Amino acid sequence: MTVPQPPIGAPAGLHRTSRTLLPEELAGQAASLLEAGFRLGLVAAHDDGATLRVVYLFLAGDPDRRVELQVRLPADNPRIASLAPLSFAASRFEREMHDLYGIVPVNHPLPRRMVRHAHWPAGWYPMRSGAGDVPPFRDTGADAYPFIAVEGDGVYEIPVGPVHAGIIEPGHFRFSVVGESVLKLKARLWFTHRGIEKLFEGFAATEAVHLAERISGDTSAAHALAHTLAVEDALGITMPAAAQQLRALLVELERLYNHAADLGALPNDVGFSLANAHALRIREQLLRINLATTGHRLLRGGIRPGAVELLSLPDPAELDRIAADLAEVVELSLANSVIRDRFTGTAVLTRTQAYDLGCLGYVARASGLATDARTDHPATPLAVTPATATDGDVLARFTIRRDEFASSVRLVKQLIAAAGPLSYRAEPAERSAAEPTSAAVRSGVGIVEGWRGTIVHRVEVAPDGLLTRAKVVDPSWFNWPAVPLSMADTIVPDFPVTNKSFNLSYAGNDL
Repeated sequence: MTVPQPPIGAPAGLHRTSRTLLPEELAGQAASLLEAGFRLGLVAAHDDGATLRVVYLFLAGDPDRRVELQVRLPADNPRIASLAPLSFAASRFEREMHDLYGIVPVNHPLPRRMVRHAHWPAGWYPMRSGAGDVPPFRDTGADAYPFIAVEGDGVYEIPVGPVHAGIIEPGHFRFSVVGESVLKLKARLWFTHRGIEKLFEGFAATEAVHLAERISGDTSAAHALAHTLAVEDALGITMPAAAQQLRALLVELERLYNHAADLGALPNDVGFSLANAHALRIREQLLRINLATTGHRLLRGGIRPGAVELLSLPDPAELDRIAADLAEVVELSLANSVIRDRFTGTAVLTRTQAYDLGCLGYVARASGLATDARTDHPATPLAVTPATATDGDVLARFTIRRDEFASSVRLVKQLIAAAGPLSYRAEPAERSAAEPTSAAVRSGVGIVEGWRGTIVHRVEVAPDGLLTRAKVVDPSWFNWPAVPLSMADTIVPDFPVTNKSFNLSYAGNDL
C-alpha cells in the first residue's frame, strides 16, 4: 500500500510549511494529510479586508512536522466545502468559524450555532474587523437550542446547570434517563465566551503574554509558553536549550499541582474524602514551591517572549518527599474496594472513539493513544516516555495521573540538576518587534504539552510589531465531546466522578 504524501509548501516557520490552495483543492489535500498520519491541530479564520482567509494547521510528531493549508474566500459571500466527512474536529472548527466570522461550511451535517447562543444577534460576527460595538443581546426565543428529545416509556430529563451548586464555571448538561440509566447526555458550553482571541489584537507581540496566562488559570504556564513560542517563531527569536529547559520545568510543576488535586478529587467524588484532604494538603505544598520558584502560586511571570526568569529552583529532596506522600494516598485509595468498584469499567472511552474525536492528553493516553507534545513537538529534547493505559475508564484516567505525577517529578529533578543560570533574555527580542526585518505579516506557531494535553497557539504579527491575530486551542476543545460519549451505559450517580476524571476547562474551551 502506498502512503499518500502530504503537500509540499513554502517554509513558514519552525518545522512548518504553508501552501495556499483554491477552495476546491482543500478537501483532497486535507485527506492526503490525514491519511499520512497528520491530525488537524487548529483552524483559524482571518479577516484580511476584501477577503477572508482560513488556515488549517495539520500536525504530526516524531519527527515534528507542521503543515498549513490556506484558503482565501470573498468577504461578501464566504463559503467553503465542509471537511466534516473527513474530520470530526474540523466539523466543530467550522461551526466556530460560522458563528464568529460568518464563513458558511457548505454541506455541514450539523450547521446550527455552537458558540453563539440564541440571545446573540443574528448576522453579527464579532471577529470580523467591521463588527463594530456589541449590539444589544436579547432572548427573542428564536433559534432556541434544539436539544434532541429522547422519548419512550419511563424516559425523563434531568437538566444540570449552567448554574451549579459549587463554585465552578457554567456548563449545561441534559440527561435523558430511564430509572438511573443514562440513555443520552448532551453538554452545552460557551456560556463564558470572553472574546480572548479578539483581545490579543493590537497588543505588541512581546507584551501580550499576560492574556495567555489567563486563558485558563490552572494552565497559566503552559498557555504562556505556547503563546511565547508562537511569538518567537514569528519574530525569529531563538532561545538556548538551557532556557527552554527552565520553561519546561515550570510546565512540569504545573502538571504536578493539578494532578495532585485530581488524585484526591476523584476518590472524593465516590465518598472517600480523606484522600481529598491529603491531596489538597500536598497541592498546597506544591503551590508554595511555585511561589518560591516564580513569585506566583500559579507560575505566572516566569515565561515571556524572549525571556525566562526563575527566582529559585525547587529542592529535589522535598519533591521526593511529596511524591512518596502522594503515592501513599493513591495506594490507600486504590486499596479501597468501593473506589475500585466505582472506577473500574465506568465511563469507558474506547481507543477508536478517542482517535475519531481527536482526544488529547491523559484522556487520550488512558484510551491507548500515546500522544504527547513533549515527544511529538518538543521545544527542547526531554527524557519523557508517555504513560498509557488501554481500558479508557475512570480508573485508567486516575492511574495515568498517578504515573504522570511520578514521571514529572523525575523529569523536574533532571531539569534541576542540569540548570545553569535562572534567567535568560534574548536581547534582540524587543528590537525584532519594533524594527521588523520584513514588510510582510509574519506567523508563528507554539505547541506545548500542558497538564491536560497539547496546547496550540498561532499568531500573526504585523510589520509594526503588533498582533493582528491570535488563535488558541486548549486540549479541552478536543476532549469535551468525549464526556457525553463516555456516559453511555452508565448511571446518573456516575456523572460527578466521570466529569472529574476528564476535568476539562470551560474557560479554555469557551475563550
